[in-house]
Amino acid sequence: MDKFIIKQSGILLLTAVIWGVAFAAQSAGMDYVGPFTFNAVRSLIGGVVLIPCICILDKWKKKNTPREQRENIESNLNIENKSEKKSLIIGGAACGVFLFVASNFQQFGIQYTTVGKAGFVTALYIILVPIFGIFLHRKVSAKIWIGVAIALLGLYLLCMQGSFQLQKGDFLVLLCAFSFSFHILVVDYFSPKTDGVKMSCIQFFVCGVLSAVCMFLFETPKMGLILEAWLPILYAGVLSCGVAYTLQIVGQKGMNPTVASLILSLESVVSVLAGWVILHETLSKKELLGCVLMFVAIILAQLPDRKREEGEK
Repeated sequence: MDKFIIKQSGILLLTAVIWGVAFAAQSAGMDYVGPFTFNAVRSLIGGVVLIPCICILDKWKKKNTPREQRENIESNLNIENKSEKKSLIIGGAACGVFLFVASNFQQFGIQYTTVGKAGFVTALYIILVPIFGIFLHRKVSAKIWIGVAIALLGLYLLCMQGSFQLQKGDFLVLLCAFSFSFHILVVDYFSPKTDGVKMSCIQFFVCGVLSAVCMFLFETPKMGLILEAWLPILYAGVLSCGVAYTLQIVGQKGMNPTVASLILSLESVVSVLAGWVILHETLSKKELLGCVLMFVAIILAQLPDRKREEGEK
C-alpha cells in the first residue's frame, strides 16, 4: 500500500478517534447550555486555537524553504496569491456554512432521538458522499461500493436498538448527514488548492459567528453556565474543532472522498468503544460484530485496485 495513503489514512483515523470521544463532551455540555451556544463557543475557540499554529507554521515554512526557491515563489507571488486567497476565502466560508448546518442539526437531533439512531443516521454520509460524487463526475469502483454496503450493515448492528422509524430527531440528524456529505466534498475540492490549516481556521470563525447570531436570537446564553461547562466545551473546541477538523482537511488532501468518509465514520465505533473502556459499558455480540464489519469495510476500501497496479507495472 502507498506510504502516502497510509499516512493520510492514519491522520483521518486519528480524527475519527477524537470525534468519537467528543460525543461524551457534547452530551455533557448540553446539560448546561443550548445547542447554538455550545457550537458558537466551541467553534470560536477552535478558530482562536489555530491562529498561533498558523503563525508558527508560516515561520517554519520560510525557515525551511531554500533561498533560491523562496525568491522564485516571491517573484510569482501576485498571480498565485490572488488565486490561492480566493480559494481560501471561498473554501473556508463554504466549509463553515456546511459545518454550521451539520453541527447544529446534530445537536438538536440528539435531543429528540437515541444516541444509537443519531450515530447511524449521521454516518449515512458514507453512502451519500459517493452518490453526490457521481454528479461531480467522480468514478466509484465496485470495491468501494461493497465497502460502503458492509460499513452500513456494521453501523446498523453497532448503533441501532430495536426498529428503525424516522421521527423528528432522526429527520434532523438526517439533515446533518446531508450537510456533512457536502462538507466532505467541499473539503475534497478546496484542500489541494490552498492551505488546509488556514481554511480550517476560517471555517470555525464562520460557523462560530453564524451559531452566535442564532444563539442571541433563539437562546438566552449565561456566562455562568458556559463557565460551568468549561471542560466539555474546551475538549470540543480545542480537540474536536481545532485539532480534528484541521486533521480532516489535511488528511483528505489527495484521498478519495468516499474512502475518507468511510474512515471518518469510524467515530461511531470509537464512541461505543470509549463508552466500553471509560464508562465500563458492555458491548453485545451484535455490537462487536458491527465493529468488526466496520473495520473490514475500511480495509477493503484501502486495498489497491488490480488494474491500477498493472498499469503502474
